[in-house]
Amino acid sequence: MNLKTKKLPKNLIEITVELSAKEMQPFYDEAIEYLSEGVQIPGFRAGKAPAYMVKEQIGLAKILEHAAEHAINAKYPEIIKKEKFNPAGPPQVQVQKLAPDNPFIVKLTVALIPEVKLGDYKKIKIKRNKVEVKDEKINQAIEQLQSMRGQETLVNRTCRKGDKVQIDLNLFIDKVPLEDGQMKDFPVTLGNDQYLPGLSDNLTGLKKGNEKEFSFTYPVDHYDKRLAGKKVNFKIMVKDVYQIDLPELDDKFAQSMGPLKTFKELKDKIKENITAEQKDKEEQRVEIEILKQLVEKSEFEDLPEILIEHELDKMIAELKGNIERPDDPTSPKFDDYLTSIKKTEEQLRKEFISKAEERIKTALAIREIAVKENIEVSKEDIKKETEQMKKAYLGQEQIIKNLESESGQIYIANLLTNRKVVESLKNQIK
Repeated sequence: MNLKTKKLPKNLIEITVELSAKEMQPFYDEAIEYLSEGVQIPGFRAGKAPAYMVKEQIGLAKILEHAAEHAINAKYPEIIKKEKFNPAGPPQVQVQKLAPDNPFIVKLTVALIPEVKLGDYKKIKIKRNKVEVKDEKINQAIEQLQSMRGQETLVNRTCRKGDKVQIDLNLFIDKVPLEDGQMKDFPVTLGNDQYLPGLSDNLTGLKKGNEKEFSFTYPVDHYDKRLAGKKVNFKIMVKDVYQIDLPELDDKFAQSMGPLKTFKELKDKIKENITAEQKDKEEQRVEIEILKQLVEKSEFEDLPEILIEHELDKMIAELKGNIERPDDPTSPKFDDYLTSIKKTEEQLRKEFISKAEERIKTALAIREIAVKENIEVSKEDIKKETEQMKKAYLGQEQIIKNLESESGQIYIANLLTNRKVVESLKNQIK
């Protein structure tokens, strides 16, 4: 086997591989044997017909194609070892010459894993925020639970704070109807303006059949960027008014929430849950900041396009999985989501490029630390994690099969290694 290598920009390497006719013969023989198994030739059992008859039946082109593919798959690991490079993925293949009784020449273009020059990651310093849960947060959670247990009664009177009002709603900006701003039977609990601020004050005192027009300037930090800081005109019509009778906040209420005896136990449990949630959020913030600093302190070779494209594929698949949830038949289709945001998948991919590059650099830096610090995971750890993940995907046979495959086990090993690296980085700032 003769090899000629050529370094290309963007961390690519071009390898021209030449296998002599003698070296290729075993692959031709294997191709004929393999392909003959599915060929029926009268007078011969499957796989037992003479080679020349098999060639005529299958066709020379198909035999050559199979032989070339098998030769590349067989020789590629040897090429990697001989040339001592770390491929970032499978090679791009361009056959230069493929004919019987001739050398086989193929050009392989391989993306290499970029080298990383780590900064002084041991000096990463981040201040952890102290987690404090105020009584106001606990009371809000209790009020939400109380509201969920409220009893609704249709009433024929003007509405007041605490009532649920069902309205038809139309929104305008400069007299132009707002896209998706027309809602039928929209429920509003007076006193809770989380989604449409200003509604409660303007609805209070109205009753069934009343209509009203008013305007409201949205806060500049409103979650809907289309409305933030803009004056919006409202046109509403009251459809129904419901009185909501809330249960007393006492021991009986606490007992209806689960294995609790007193209202104080309920408050303590809510505080415990909110504290745990806030601690998780703080740990996530710390982790994100650590990895951000790690990337900023490190230097990276050029990222190959194949790595970026592969990461973009993953990001699109993740987004699609979050939108099209198999366990929720009412979840929208990905194409419908793209239509709703007025973008194509290709436009999304372009928008995701910088984030994809950041994710790749983070993974490369973590990988480099794992090598430098000799951080590894045991087979027992991988087995344990596999079993836990299989439980999470119970009934989804294809996912479970993927987890148990060789590539799935490599994925889990990398996942556990990454966790160990991140934990070691987090421990150093304690």
